[in-house]
Amino acid sequence: MGNENLPAVRPTKPAWNRGRIIGQKRPLLPRHVWAIRVRLEIAAKIRDLALFNLAIDSKLRGCDLVCLKVADVLSAGSIKERVSVVQQKTRQPVRFEITEGTRRSLMAWL
Repeated sequence: MGNENLPAVRPTKPAWNRGRIIGQKRPLLPRHVWAIRVRLEIAAKIRDLALFNLAIDSKLRGCDLVCLKVADVLSAGSIKERVSVVQQKTRQPVRFEITEGTRRSLMAWL
């Protein structure tokens, strides 16, 4: 049984990445981070601002960020200064500090 009798299959449209150089994206510049923060504050998106600030402080992957529990960042009615989390992908513990601005946005959200 050979493949001689099979019809030739041609794609109807070119691949989305044809002719493009694909790779890792550039990191956000500090001015981009501040622009995003200002827009979130103006739009009064408290949750989005708190999660964005926490993502910038922690440098966690998105899956680890959304799996955080309130007890991970809150202790005795106040936001912790340092948090330790075990990453899902690597199972490595990560320890990071939460800045004052992030603590304020988290308290406003929680």
